[in-house]
Amino acid sequence: MKQIRLLILLAIASFLPALFFYVVGEEGIYTISSMEMGRSHNWWIETLYGANLQRPPLMNWLVVAASSLIGWQHVLIVTRLVSIAATLGSASWLYWLCRKLFADRAFALLAVLSYLSLADLLLYRGWLSYTDPLFAFFTFGAMASLWVAATEKRRRLLLLSVALVSCAMLTKAFTAYVFYATAGVVLVYRREYRGFLLSPASLLVMALALAAPYAWFSLAPQLSGQGGSMLHEILRKLSALSWASYARQLFGFPLDVLLRLSPPLLLALYFLLRRRISSQEEMPQHFRNTILITALCFLPYWLSPQSSIRYLLPIYPLFALLSARLIWRADASSQAVARRWLGGIIAFKLLFGLLLFPYYQASYRGANYAQTAQVIMKRTHGHPLYVNDVRSAGLSLVSYIDQARWPAAPLLFPPQQFDSGFVLSPSNDPALGQWQETYTLGGDQVFLLCRGTACTAAR
Repeated sequence: MKQIRLLILLAIASFLPALFFYVVGEEGIYTISSMEMGRSHNWWIETLYGANLQRPPLMNWLVVAASSLIGWQHVLIVTRLVSIAATLGSASWLYWLCRKLFADRAFALLAVLSYLSLADLLLYRGWLSYTDPLFAFFTFGAMASLWVAATEKRRRLLLLSVALVSCAMLTKAFTAYVFYATAGVVLVYRREYRGFLLSPASLLVMALALAAPYAWFSLAPQLSGQGGSMLHEILRKLSALSWASYARQLFGFPLDVLLRLSPPLLLALYFLLRRRISSQEEMPQHFRNTILITALCFLPYWLSPQSSIRYLLPIYPLFALLSARLIWRADASSQAVARRWLGGIIAFKLLFGLLLFPYYQASYRGANYAQTAQVIMKRTHGHPLYVNDVRSAGLSLVSYIDQARWPAAPLLFPPQQFDSGFVLSPSNDPALGQWQETYTLGGDQVFLLCRGTACTAAR
């Protein structure tokens, strides 16, 4: 148990270097939109370059609150802190659920270690400042609370589950209710839970889950259209681009999940196939329920023509639980092998965070965003600056520019007509202005265009 505790502490510590990485991918969406919200004081609408993103803003609220306290120059660190805290929060939900269901502290710790050792989570999604970790925290917390509420017949936990799934919807999407309802259907199928969950009082509490979206979309007139946009985003994923792409999804998605959720998932399946599971399951009903909930939540994303493993983040803890349970029941030599593999990927994460990724960012993509942002600000100083680039390169540049300009106005999309100024564009578009500079950032190019007297500004 001491070894497992140590590995968990090392896994947690391995997230700390990520706080100081340069902007990665589309992280700029949440740094930029939070800065825009913090300056405009419009707490209802999440905007990017001044345009309504039609997304719920709970993550922005957290970033705005924390950045206002510690300083907007640290907004990137704040957004990553939110993601890392959510990841560790999901690990806490998993520990709590395992203690309640399996009544074994040592196994609960192994489940947490398995969760924090999932390659996709440990190396990438667990710290990246997208909404996915926070959405997973609220969604899995709702599922775990519902499960424990049914087990212990506690309506306060049922009410907590409703509050959590409502927060999940306000973080990202309606799909939180799909995960929550799936867990509910599986639990209702069990006779020992049915009486409690289908009692009038429990049904009334669970019906409150519908109050959050109703209140959100009906009480604030400026949010009209956001619900339709969120629904359209879900329906869009159900349309196949081609039969070939759908075939790749059907055959490739399970393999992608297996690899990205290794080493725990791959080790568990290996031990199972090699008949190294040496003990019987002591809590077969909970193990079966976990399998059913995980499989039913996984199925829509596997069968969906357009999907991504990040949509499965709310059930990463369940994959970890299943993997840990099989490892737990394996023979002693197999358990020792599993601990070495889990320790190995944590050691790699420390190497990755302290050396490999910082070197990549310094030499190829990362530091150049911050440096180019300073060049652009100097080049355009004293003139209006707009942006028309929503790619990751443009988002990264604007994130640094807005941060350096704070509390001055953030960059916006160019208006239909403007007499003089600069535009950051993904292409050399004469309709926006004449070419001034081209900035090459990794494999991307960003063009600085100008109009009017700004074009004669000293270089």
